[in-house]
Amino acid sequence: MSLVDWGDLFMHGAPFLWLFGVILFDLFGKPKHRLSGAAAKELVDAGALLLDVRSPAEFGSGHLNNAVNIPVGELSQRSGELPTDRAIVLYCASGMRSGRATSMLQRLGREDVYDLGGQRNWPG
Repeated sequence: MSLVDWGDLFMHGAPFLWLFGVILFDLFGKPKHRLSGAAAKELVDAGALLLDVRSPAEFGSGHLNNAVNIPVGELSQRSGELPTDRAIVLYCASGMRSGRATSMLQRLGREDVYDLGGQRNWPG
């Protein structure tokens, strides 16, 4: 490709590339505040809410002590139930849903949300 071809690509492709970049940043670029198990436990011990975003059936079959259950599919409608005066540590089974839920809460304006990932990451 010649220098002129690169210039044409840049000029004609720039709006598409910009939009693509904005979408990718919104989905993946915001910091997820991923925590180690020990750091998550410290936050919870200091007063953070421990939020399990798995299904009620998964929650019923076993969950971390003092966790509150709001499934990720209900989180946007139920976000008003979350305290605004303390941090939130989210977890699920593998880390996929908690990552999505963390991003969702960040898009809703929450900065104090932290992703533990999977329940197995909790110490002890």
